[in-house]
Amino acid sequence: MAGTGRQKNKILLLKDFFETQTNEDNAVTVGEIIDYMAGYGISCERKTVYDDINTLIESGMDIVTRRRGHANDYYLASRLFQTEELYILADAISSCKFLTKRKSKELIQKLQTLTNKFDAPSLGREIHVSSRVKAFNEKIYYTVNAIHEAIRTNKKITFKLAYYDIEKRKKLRHEGYVYTVSPLYLTWEEDNYYLVCYCEKHEGISRYRVDRLESVEITDENRVQLSIDEEALAKAQLSLYSMYGGTEQTVTIEFDKDLMNAVIDRFGQKVVCRKVSEDRFVIKTDVQISPPFWGWLFKFGDKAKVVEPAEVVDEAKKELKKIMKQYK
Repeated sequence: MAGTGRQKNKILLLKDFFETQTNEDNAVTVGEIIDYMAGYGISCERKTVYDDINTLIESGMDIVTRRRGHANDYYLASRLFQTEELYILADAISSCKFLTKRKSKELIQKLQTLTNKFDAPSLGREIHVSSRVKAFNEKIYYTVNAIHEAIRTNKKITFKLAYYDIEKRKKLRHEGYVYTVSPLYLTWEEDNYYLVCYCEKHEGISRYRVDRLESVEITDENRVQLSIDEEALAKAQLSLYSMYGGTEQTVTIEFDKDLMNAVIDRFGQKVVCRKVSEDRFVIKTDVQISPPFWGWLFKFGDKAKVVEPAEVVDEAKKELKKIMKQYK
């Protein structure tokens, strides 16, 4: 039995060795494998190492054999995640606004265990994200999990809604009123999580920023059944534009030619564009006429304007007049 246990440990140790100690630029010989095993008090012959390598290959590990001088060397060519994929995940974690610096560091350290020791340190590279403020606590990390669990188990949740006053003090809205909602969707928009739900206080579909939720609890009560219209409204709330209750309209917008990338970023490559001059083009698309839409459009200054319909042009003028009043 002792010999069987030692053999199992040897295979597991060899598997870990290939995963953490090898890559294309750092292949190993059988002699180096034998020395590594000896460091753990396991003695083995060359033939058993060959057999164990073949066993790992047969189990699905992508171990490549190369000729080095008069002998072979070996390395693990591919893993569940390639290094480039881990870079993307690590960068996303580093720049994620709702994760604290400590939690970001913990998650990246876990990602580092998924690759070899030569590539792991580069996953901890610093990513600078302009104007990004990291979360102050990890509450949202567990709030998101609780909401997902409530959706999965078809349960309602309760919470209190927080805000910051003019003194930057955290307060609870409506004197700590406990909201009861049926969670429907979690959506990620402009670096924040939003909860789309049926709210019993408002007797309809509502949307709340998740980092503003306090004391989230899953109840024993099943979620409400939505009507067809309510379901449609809930799906519409997945867009940030719709959270302010604006109406959806088909609009024609004219842009400077330099804004094509911004247009594609917002509306996708399938948006229909028409050139109107050497320097300008127009698009015709459906948008939710709401504060986020005006905020997005106005940031381009005189390089973008609504052309049609007339009532939306008039609304643009009214919004700009409101802004002008701030400077009188």
